[in-house]
Amino acid sequence: MSESFAITPEDIDAAAVRIAGHVLRTPLVPAPRLSELTGATVLVKHENMQATASFKERGAVNKLLSLSEAERGRGVIAMSAGNHAQAVAYHARRLGTPATIVMPETTPLVKVENTRAHGARVVLHGETLSEASQKAHELAGAEKLTFVHPYDDAAVMAGQGTLAREMLADAPDLDTLIIPLGGGGLMAGNAVAAKAIKPGIELIGVEAALYPSFFNTIHKQDKPIGGPTLAEGIAVKTVGQLTLPIIAGLVGDIVLVGEDLIERAVNTYASLQHSLAEGAGAAGLAAMLKEPERYAGRKVGLVLTGGNIDTRLLAAIMVRELERDDRIVAFRLTTSDRPGLLGRIASLLGEEGANILEVSHGRLFLDVPAKGVTLDVTVETRGPTHSRAIEDALAKNGFAPRRILPRGLAEPAR
Repeated sequence: MSESFAITPEDIDAAAVRIAGHVLRTPLVPAPRLSELTGATVLVKHENMQATASFKERGAVNKLLSLSEAERGRGVIAMSAGNHAQAVAYHARRLGTPATIVMPETTPLVKVENTRAHGARVVLHGETLSEASQKAHELAGAEKLTFVHPYDDAAVMAGQGTLAREMLADAPDLDTLIIPLGGGGLMAGNAVAAKAIKPGIELIGVEAALYPSFFNTIHKQDKPIGGPTLAEGIAVKTVGQLTLPIIAGLVGDIVLVGEDLIERAVNTYASLQHSLAEGAGAAGLAAMLKEPERYAGRKVGLVLTGGNIDTRLLAAIMVRELERDDRIVAFRLTTSDRPGLLGRIASLLGEEGANILEVSHGRLFLDVPAKGVTLDVTVETRGPTHSRAIEDALAKNGFAPRRILPRGLAEPAR
């Protein structure tokens, strides 16, 4: 273990003792359906079970407990628009420490109110996290508050490292850990812990493809950084100064995952593991879905790092996955407009075993005859084979079906 690293295995051991009883020792759960899907033996560490539904509590409470009484009395300040904010606010209130959280003015109201509900003073400033961070440092200096960095802090990193320590205590035969990678605090702490316990273990970090910060730095590349991502918890543009040497020295590979894979992983956690995962929390599973053959036959530990996902967003993701799997299919039908038409189509779809979700008429399209009509029909099916059978039945009955994808018509009329 390099002496240049900001933390040591002993720091993580001390953090484990310090935070015991302050955070939940979350279960490491066998995931047979994820194992079947990926060909590996998969175990999931459920950090979404923490009080604020995120691993961030480990580092936050370790930092708070490592402060002197005078420092805790003056208070702490953090910059965050998400899980770190709630973790610091929650544990600061538990410990009787005043907490100030600086959030960008663009932060969704629900996150602002959740943070206030934990007793923190919330300061809204700037359009970006960078501007909020500047304001937080200004306030820290002016009010003599201790700054609690979301990842580039030795005590925070050591607290996060207790995760791997628990995982390897519960399953010593794990040979791979796949961990989401944003600013690097989680991965750095767990890399130090895991390599101290099991030097041969493979560590794989996962970044959102839109935010390849560590990938660029370590591989000396210049992939573009930025854009709207479902994994906002790891959407970090700048790598940590303390975390980078650890990740460069101990992490075997960094995998980039696209938005489609992140969506699929969120849906897979919900449908197969019956667990809520936010985008960043599902990144490790997304990496396995990207290259299942890479992990076949291995024993893999995943960290479901957080479950703070908006329920409307989750619903949209699940519907989109049904569309990708041909379980929800839309057809545009073109025919002559006559009484009883809708009943005839409904009867035909019923005979084919399709469940009608939505129907809309169109009589004014210029590509439809004056006495004609189009109907856009969305149906629920059993999958691709069933969808093709329904399409064939519609065609045989003269309805000239065309598939409608979310981005538009997929094929010309038959």
